Amino acid sequence: MPERLSLTRAARLIGVTRGMLQKKIQQGELMTFEGKVAISDLATAYPAARIEDNSTLERFTRIKDDAFAHRVRERILPDPEVLLARIETLTRELVSLKSEVEQKRVLLHRISMEIAAADVGGAASAKHTLSTLGLILREQELVPLQPDTSLLIQNHFLRIMTAQIRLLPSNHEFLIEGNDTILDAALRSGLSLDYGCSSGNCGLCKAKIVSGETKKIRYSDFTLTEAEKADGYILLCAHTAITDLVIEATEAGGTRGIPLQHIVARVKTVQELSETLMLLHLQTPRSSRLRFLAGQRVTLMIGDNALDAAIASCPCDDRNLQFHLPKAVLSGSTMPTLKPGDSVTLEGPRGDFVLSEESQRPLLFIAWGTGFAPIKSLIEHAMALNAAESISLYWINESQWGHYMHNLCRSWSDALDNFRYAPLIAASEPELKRTLDGIASEVRDLGKHDIYVAGPKTWAEIIAKYLNGSGLPMTQLLLDYL
Repeated sequence: MPERLSLTRAARLIGVTRGMLQKKIQQGELMTFEGKVAISDLATAYPAARIEDNSTLERFTRIKDDAFAHRVRERILPDPEVLLARIETLTRELVSLKSEVEQKRVLLHRISMEIAAADVGGAASAKHTLSTLGLILREQELVPLQPDTSLLIQNHFLRIMTAQIRLLPSNHEFLIEGNDTILDAALRSGLSLDYGCSSGNCGLCKAKIVSGETKKIRYSDFTLTEAEKADGYILLCAHTAITDLVIEATEAGGTRGIPLQHIVARVKTVQELSETLMLLHLQTPRSSRLRFLAGQRVTLMIGDNALDAAIASCPCDDRNLQFHLPKAVLSGSTMPTLKPGDSVTLEGPRGDFVLSEESQRPLLFIAWGTGFAPIKSLIEHAMALNAAESISLYWINESQWGHYMHNLCRSWSDALDNFRYAPLIAASEPELKRTLDGIASEVRDLGKHDIYVAGPKTWAEIIAKYLNGSGLPMTQLLLDYL
């Protein structure tokens, strides 16, 4: 039987998104068996894939690290003991496979000998049948067992450097690399596992290991009972994976699964985005990170002022929170001037402007002005999930100066083959409708997309009315009013 890979590992191996693989499957260009693809079929579908050519994967990894505001860090090897354990596991598998191959070769030889003996004294028809079978078996012995050596080598290397985690009951999958804990890897992959302090004190990230081996790499104060340990429970914030794992773990089931939180964060930086906007970068304590879904909002308590603000960063880096705020608000007469180190209290998250993670439709985002803030969070989350077949961003402003993160959007478009970015200008309702006509003409079939629109209520409602009139089902349209 050919070696088969999960879609998560196959996508990583080739350097494409899961969504792009799923599209090939839907089009009949790639076959699956029990949700997995054979390496031989993968090599046929992507004939240009070679171990030497990792440019797509490297570009995708780089843009994720740069664009998601992840902490700056080197890609380091796993813990030596973890690496050794993975090599030992793969070695055992290799020995087992070689033994199986040798047994089959012996079997083929014996069958060939039996057929040759029967061929000597059998009837004409039997002789013909046996001769044919013997020819087929001899030809089979000459067929190379591993025609896709390049992908096989790359896959074994990937298995040493990473482990794959599958969550139950959702069947969500992600890869863990370096010295990441299971919790950190899940969050970086865009998944919303249940957790609290993330430092081994509260026990909320307790989960059951169904299969596979783990290693504790961080100290934890929370104590599991002996019965829990015997049943395979661990703290995800304190353990990493030695081998591929299957885990029973609780995930947030939409916005209702995210609790309302009160957190005191510190100002890390305050930077100018444009003549009218500022970027506020807050950092939460390590033991009290904000759990939220991309696209949600919080209330910022700055002095005696309460300010409703969309989070403009990805949940995959839940300590570092970004907000795009008007200068006029931050510099108002009743608002204290913020500087690095100042305290800001967060209350939230709130809102239902979040991704439909189970949908496999292409994603189309339309941002008007500062509606880009929650859209940015959604896009970064979609990239972290690595599941969207394609992503399109249309950012509309009254002038070209309104695209205050134009270079970031261009970097997404340059680095990702399945990302489309278009900065657009519309200063009036007639211009907006002509702009929407252009989008519809370019996209062609809006009804095949999930569309997210964010901006001032007046403009967002005009866009929503246009999309509904174009045949887009209401279930595939989500709005966020500023």
